[in-house]
Amino acid sequence: MTDTRSHEVPFAGTSTSRDASDAMGKLSSGIYDLIGVRGKASDSHPGVMDCPGKDTKTYFRIFHPWSFYPASASDLDVAMERLKEGLSKNGWEIITYGPDTSKNQNIKLVADNDNKKASVKIIKMAKNDPAMLSLDVVSGCYKVPDGEEVERF
Repeated sequence: MTDTRSHEVPFAGTSTSRDASDAMGKLSSGIYDLIGVRGKASDSHPGVMDCPGKDTKTYFRIFHPWSFYPASASDLDVAMERLKEGLSKNGWEIITYGPDTSKNQNIKLVADNDNKKASVKIIKMAKNDPAMLSLDVVSGCYKVPDGEEVERF
């Protein structure tokens, strides 16, 4: 699912973009539940993007970028550890975990869920004001049912 393993995006199945978007929202909600500390999530909604090398009228991916702002910056470490542990226990394979190449050396976690055909990238931005987690959840490639086209929103 991620560039570290392969450039091939997995096939996620047949679905309308609305249904796939709803499923991605539920997946993000499950990740939110793993955070386990008080705070506030940004109000964002999943969107539709193209599948590399596929017909844009019949194939699509769902992406859902969102942020989490803990009530206390000191809770970021707890949240990140809970995500690392919770994702591993819930069908996610941790692909990358450690400092990124930025000046701030943000901690980056990348995980794939082969059963859900999804990937998540989480960046702990402790030096931001306010401190936050940046999350990007993305699906594999879906194909719309025969006779339908991708609905973009």
